[in-house]
Amino acid sequence: MDLGSFFLQHALSTIVILPIIAAVIIAFLPDREPLCRALALIFSLNILLNVFVIIFSKFDPTLTSLQYVESYRWFGDTIRFKLGVDGLSVSMVLLMAILLPITIIASEPIAKQKPKFYYSMLMLVTTSVIGVFVAQDLFLFFLFWELELIPMYFLIAIWGGKNRAYASMKFLIYTFVAGALMFAAVLLLYFGSHSTTFDMEVLANLSKTLPHSFKFACFVLFFLCFIIKLPSFPFHTWLPDAHVEAPTPVSMLLAGILLKMGGYGLYRICAGFFPTILAELGVLILILATVNIVGGAVACLVQDDMKKIIAYSSVSHMGFVLLGLVSLTAAGFSGGIFQMFSHGLISAALFMLVGTLYERTHTRNVADYGGMTKYMPKCFYIFILAAMANLALPALSGFVGESLVFYGAFSSPFFTELSTGLHFNFGQICTMFCSIGVILTAGYMLLLLKKVFMGPENTKWAGLTDLRTSELVVLGTLLGLVVLYGVYPMALTKIYEPSSDALNQSAQIARLTDDQT
Repeated sequence: MDLGSFFLQHALSTIVILPIIAAVIIAFLPDREPLCRALALIFSLNILLNVFVIIFSKFDPTLTSLQYVESYRWFGDTIRFKLGVDGLSVSMVLLMAILLPITIIASEPIAKQKPKFYYSMLMLVTTSVIGVFVAQDLFLFFLFWELELIPMYFLIAIWGGKNRAYASMKFLIYTFVAGALMFAAVLLLYFGSHSTTFDMEVLANLSKTLPHSFKFACFVLFFLCFIIKLPSFPFHTWLPDAHVEAPTPVSMLLAGILLKMGGYGLYRICAGFFPTILAELGVLILILATVNIVGGAVACLVQDDMKKIIAYSSVSHMGFVLLGLVSLTAAGFSGGIFQMFSHGLISAALFMLVGTLYERTHTRNVADYGGMTKYMPKCFYIFILAAMANLALPALSGFVGESLVFYGAFSSPFFTELSTGLHFNFGQICTMFCSIGVILTAGYMLLLLKKVFMGPENTKWAGLTDLRTSELVVLGTLLGLVVLYGVYPMALTKIYEPSSDALNQSAQIARLTDDQT
């Protein structure tokens, strides 16, 4: 067997293990930031290269079955180290692989204190996130999910702001509770289905034969876990605190990819395993999505901290993931997944921009700024592009995801069913109300631009330097991809859409079969 064939057979285990190897090597390096960052960057670029090889060599996006499957005995045949990807999971792995080197480049000003520990923790987070997206054993999925908790706690608690102890502890508690809910759901599903394995494909089939009470309990436990991570109202309050206190690169990673673990779980497990319960609770989830979108946008209007504005904006935009999910349409599913990917790029760029301003001024209070265009013109022009993407301007990726979600939700036959006996379509009313969130997003983003960059100049910032080369590289990469996927969304949708369509079709069949039964 040649080296190329060996790599392709072990491609997923390679990208899961590489960050662990990097973390161990960095831990034994001299405690010098440039050296640690250089090694972390080399490993991150290697992971990105491997992901591109996976996607563009033998990965066939037209197939809906798992590809690059690896399965190794661990605890007998009950718990196996089983990995595999389809279009949905590989698109999330691609997002992580893109964000990792960008986050490492952005870490230069932050990681001067304890650089070995910082970059080691960053690598462990990477293993956890990629592991969640490629795990095909439900117990392994849970272990990878929990692995992220400790390194993220340290990244906030050590390198965060003045209230970092409170924010990191709140993050720890919320994440721990979410993990406990998942653990209970995993065990309930395993014992309730009388399965002899935690294999996700096997459990997905067995879950459809469970009594209704078991399915309902499992769905609720999984759903609560995932919306805490997403996050969704009323479990969203940990996110603004974590973002405000976390250093800029950690905020980029937190908003860019860690929230997507919740969205991925909703589509993979809640919709994939329990579509009938998803439909049964459709009204409540629809209301939850509406509150998220509009409530998060309203909260942005009353914030005076730039990081809190972007944090509540994330809460609002993750509401579109819920709306696409509950629409139970192919367009809604596709839009929700595209929204996750697009938001990962846009939010990372916005947090990077806020971080560059804070690094120079040591304040995030909007009122402290004014007329910054004169002092930082490059930052101004790039901030405009990121803001336009966030408010879903056409030809940028934010527009594609939100448009697909709105189309899928407004045309959803399921929403018509929900409105049986009413004189109006409740789903369409909620969808139209959600459009207020788009208007409010334009309002708070334009208001933020006006207060920071327009108006009377604050002369105490006259000596500030504009964006450095490393910052331009990070922002140029992120926003270049935002433009690419906005102009040519097929570059992304062709990877995951066959899998998301198959997931939606499977959910529809299961729901209709259950209704007939």
